[in-house]
Amino acid sequence: MKIPGRFALRTSAIMAVAFMLFPGHTSPYAWAQTGAPSPSSQPAEASLQALDAQVRELRALIEQMRAENAESRAEMRELRQELQDTRKLLANLPSANTDQTAAAPPETAPYGAIAAPASSAASSAVVSPAAPSDLASRVQQLEESTHLLKSKIDEQYQTKVETAGKYRARLSGIVLMNAFHNVGASDNLDLPDYAEPPMPGASQTSFGATLRQSEIGLEIFGPTVAGAKSSANVQFDFFGGFPATNNGVNFGIARMQTASLRLDWKQTSVVAGQDALFISPLSPTSFASLAVPTFAYAGNLWGWTPQLRVEHRFDLSDQQTLTLQGGILDNLDWETPPNSYTRVAQAGEATGQPAYGARTAWSRPVFDHPLSLGVAGYYGRQDWSWRRFVDAWAGMADWQIPIRRRLGLSGEFYRGRGVGGLGGAIGQTIVFGANPALPTSPIRGLDSAGGWSQLKFQLTPKLEVNGVFAEDDVFTADIRGFATDANNFGQILGRNRGALGNFVYRPRSDLLLAAEFRRLHTFTVYDSASVSNQVNLAMGVLF
Repeated sequence: MKIPGRFALRTSAIMAVAFMLFPGHTSPYAWAQTGAPSPSSQPAEASLQALDAQVRELRALIEQMRAENAESRAEMRELRQELQDTRKLLANLPSANTDQTAAAPPETAPYGAIAAPASSAASSAVVSPAAPSDLASRVQQLEESTHLLKSKIDEQYQTKVETAGKYRARLSGIVLMNAFHNVGASDNLDLPDYAEPPMPGASQTSFGATLRQSEIGLEIFGPTVAGAKSSANVQFDFFGGFPATNNGVNFGIARMQTASLRLDWKQTSVVAGQDALFISPLSPTSFASLAVPTFAYAGNLWGWTPQLRVEHRFDLSDQQTLTLQGGILDNLDWETPPNSYTRVAQAGEATGQPAYGARTAWSRPVFDHPLSLGVAGYYGRQDWSWRRFVDAWAGMADWQIPIRRRLGLSGEFYRGRGVGGLGGAIGQTIVFGANPALPTSPIRGLDSAGGWSQLKFQLTPKLEVNGVFAEDDVFTADIRGFATDANNFGQILGRNRGALGNFVYRPRSDLLLAAEFRRLHTFTVYDSASVSNQVNLAMGVLF
């Protein structure tokens, strides 16, 4: 009987190849930890051709596996039918033997003759007891084979996310717990972005834990359209606020981070959706800060912004790649929505035009890591009503430099004006020169500059150490003599410095442990500076 054992072997081989090509957590979280954002990470241009060949080979193997899977299902149905027939045979066997014995009385042979019927009876007596034993053994083997086939098929389908359509989907994410101890006040207890003066009579220390930085992502692989591979992805966390209930801090509200659609040709990609800023693609490595990128208000420009962009990659000589990106973005300026349900135009959207962004980057592999240098630009016009216009702009630079095989330097720098909508100027876009409620009050877009740099040391394949320094500096010359705290809803922030050091240990590809110390030193324009320190311990399981 044909037992399709090669199916189990082929399935294991295919899963091993897939694991090597897409190791561990290929969700949107690996990018965040390697210094590149998940949904819109820059492709590894240096090894694109080799990876493309491997993907084609993997697809061919998967198609072969599907064919063998169909064949194995047919064989399994045959085995089940044969098993049922055998069981029926066993059930009828005792009654048939009984009837045959009763219907055939012993024959009487002549005296002295050879009793042939007696010999036949004796032979039957020898064979009959063995026949049920052989059948039972065969049935047991069939049952074991069927159980093995079923378990292999169940194992294969356990890795498949079932969808209403025929296209494949992949579920990924991280269950992340953070325990933290703070010394000093900040804008947020579990994920501080800048330090604040302590409230009168309030404690200077705090301790807590949270799981609201856990993330869930879903990626769908669609059909080929005009030669392009289509895909879509959506990612959520639980950082959308707290319900007004007892212990509400434990019940974080789900929040959409990103959701985008992609068309990928060999060297060109079109991306539409809410995605990370392609003009600021990198971020420091930290598992204490996933819901908001690390040092988002200390020089790391960021935003999950609706956008439409086009990317094209040019293959140069000697494994070098030149990437060009350009697109339009929702012209946001970091205003708080005045209503929880009704949306009104912000100052950027009120101009009737989007914001514009462009970036170019050069890269090549060094020490099996990408060496890349990129520059980018941004522009968006804002209308703050009563013909008060601000031209927001920024210029950016980003770099990844492998110093040694286990040592690398990465970072970003920006210089801009009115870019609070990108997290620049510590999230401040303009300042008012008088009462902001009056239409005659003058405004001024804030000039600022900032950036961050990270040194990563890979001690072992499972353990890495990261050190980061960041700073965002508002040009106080634009503020002093023009704006005061009384006309700007509180203290005007002038500078925010941050530094951190962390260890990230991955005993398995789907398990991580991290420890981090972070320090924030924030200066106001008209008041004293504040300091906040945090120790954060993280444990996460990726899926």
